[in-house]
Amino acid sequence: MIPTALAALGLLSACAEMQQASAPSAAPASEATAAAPQPAVQSAPPPPPEAASAAALDTTTPEQRAAATAAPEPAGEQRLGTTIASLGSPADPGLWIETPLVSSVTQGRVEAANGKSVKLELRPSGGAAGSGSEISLPAMRLLEVSLTSLPELTVYSG
Repeated sequence: MIPTALAALGLLSACAEMQQASAPSAAPASEATAAAPQPAVQSAPPPPPEAASAAALDTTTPEQRAAATAAPEPAGEQRLGTTIASLGSPADPGLWIETPLVSSVTQGRVEAANGKSVKLELRPSGGAAGSGSEISLPAMRLLEVSLTSLPELTVYSG
């Protein structure tokens, strides 16, 4: 069984190499990087397995936190609605919210009743309209809401 699996893996690898060789050459990396829009929120590494506190589970950098809490630019934003959010998986790093208010991954912002706002990744939850959302631990910390609360958040795309 193992030799068969290794042979299949080898064939898949060879197919991938053939596809790369036959693909048209891409623009130089510096041009491709400059032309591609950068996401507003960069991803963070997963927390270490031994992490036991909110601070240890939050692997966002000070720069990421500063960018996420910078004053919003309302031009181009679209208010999607409000949602009640609970803490999502603390092992899922970065700044994100899973919500039924979007149908595809996009950049956006959430605002809490205390006036705090965070730019983050909006992820579809697959839930029905009116069902709640889950938000990342780093986002909840930046919103300055209790990790055990169920804050009402206003969600914006753009």
